[in-house]
Amino acid sequence: MEILRVENLCKTYGKNETFVKALDGISFSVNKGEFVAVVGASGSGKSTLLHILGGVDKPSSGKVYVDNQDVFKLNESNLAVFRRRQVGLIYQFYNLIPILNVEENITLPLLLDGRKPDETYLNELIDTLGLRSRIKHLPNELSGGQQQRVSIGRALMNRPAVLLADEPTGNLDSKASKEIIELLKLSNKRYEQTIIMITHDQSLALNADRIITIDDGKIVSDKKVR
Repeated sequence: MEILRVENLCKTYGKNETFVKALDGISFSVNKGEFVAVVGASGSGKSTLLHILGGVDKPSSGKVYVDNQDVFKLNESNLAVFRRRQVGLIYQFYNLIPILNVEENITLPLLLDGRKPDETYLNELIDTLGLRSRIKHLPNELSGGQQQRVSIGRALMNRPAVLLADEPTGNLDSKASKEIIELLKLSNKRYEQTIIMITHDQSLALNADRIITIDDGKIVSDKKVR
C-alpha cells in the first residue's frame, strides 16, 4: 500500500546570478513498511528533499502526498499538526531539549499535541532502545549513541506515517553507528515503520530495501536492494 507519493517536485532558490535549482522534477512513491535510503553527494538535493517531505520546507512546485493527504494544501495550523502526527524526524545532531530528561524528550510530540502517552507502547520503546536505566537522565548525561536512541524514540512515539532520518549516524563512531542502523531496521520490521534515510554513505544505504540516488536535484537511479 502506497504511503508516500512525490510528483514532479522542484525547489529553487535565489534569482539571476544566485539562482539555484536544488530539486529538478523529482517523482517517486514509497509503500508502507519500506526502508528507503536516499543517497547523493553534498549539494545533490537530498536534504532539501527530506525537509520538504517532512513539511519543514515548501516546494517551488510539485506535490507531496502522505497517506493520501496533499501535504501542501494544508493551512499552517494543519501543517503543524501533520508534522507532529504524521512525520518522525531524526537529525544528525539529535535536537533534544536539554532541560528535559529521556522520558520527557521521547514523549514531547504527544505532550505538544495535548495527548497522553500509551504507557505500554512507551515502555516497550524504552526497553527496545535500551534506555531503561537512563529514563531520568538529561541529554548532557548521555553518550552520542544514547542521545540518538532518544531521538529515534521521540520519532517513533507518535507511530508516524513516515520516519525521516537525516544522516542519523553522521555524528557517531562506528560502533554506535552500527547500533543505530540496527535499531532503524528493527523498528522497520517490528512496527512496520516506513523509513526514508538520507545518507552519503553507500555502505549504510545497503541496509535499506531500496536505494534512490540523487545528483544535481534529479533521481539518477532507483534500485531494490532486497
